[in-house]
Amino acid sequence: MWSNFFVQQEEEGRMGVAGGGQGGGVAGMKGFRGQRRTNKMSDSQEGKIKLVFFVAIIGGTLTVLGVGTEFWVELAQPKNYSGNQTCQMAHYGLWKGCVRTLWVSDIDPERTSCGPVELPGESNCTYFKFFTSGENAVIFQKTTNRNLNLAAAILALLSLTMMVMGSICIAMSLNKGVPFFLKPASFCFVLSGVLVLLSVLIFHQSVLALLSSDHSVPLHHELSWSVACVGSAGAILIFGGTAFGRLYCLKFTHFHHNSV
Repeated sequence: MWSNFFVQQEEEGRMGVAGGGQGGGVAGMKGFRGQRRTNKMSDSQEGKIKLVFFVAIIGGTLTVLGVGTEFWVELAQPKNYSGNQTCQMAHYGLWKGCVRTLWVSDIDPERTSCGPVELPGESNCTYFKFFTSGENAVIFQKTTNRNLNLAAAILALLSLTMMVMGSICIAMSLNKGVPFFLKPASFCFVLSGVLVLLSVLIFHQSVLALLSSDHSVPLHHELSWSVACVGSAGAILIFGGTAFGRLYCLKFTHFHHNSV
């Protein structure tokens, strides 16, 4: 009889231990799932990411607009340089240059140089041969610096590449609902903004090199609206990347605070 009693007590003890272990495991699983839930983004955080992403998209649009157009710089001869009823000016960007012939009568009498480019006239546009045969372009007897122009174009393309990679990271972050991809997205957008600003600086150096290559033809030069688009885009992209990094840090701090 006593032997049966002890055997029964041992079996009940084992069942109790097993039940306690199972309950602890269930509690642990619940805690783990709760921890995973805290690592997910809330609706408020997702809304902030979408807002910053919209700002970054504006920067990307301005970058594409500026890089794809040929109004980075305008070069204008003196209005009466040719001594006839027309004058010439040129404008070019990273890929293409145009020479425009304008009527002197259409130009503001107080303006000493030919232009502006918006006036009606004949235009002759050609793509640069930097990327094919490696030839320098000649504009008003002045020769471009191929290396500087190539460097500006390559930096602009790298900027667009980093922008696309950052956008992919943000799309994955919103799709998966996790903030992990905000960190590489922040790096990509900040680097994209820095690269496009460097492209503008190097392009300006290429313009100065063009002007100093020959002094026989006096030219008035000024950076045009494409550069304004690209410069604004660089600042917006750096701001967007910094904002993504801040959102990631806030979420990371909040996650560790909850886990503690």
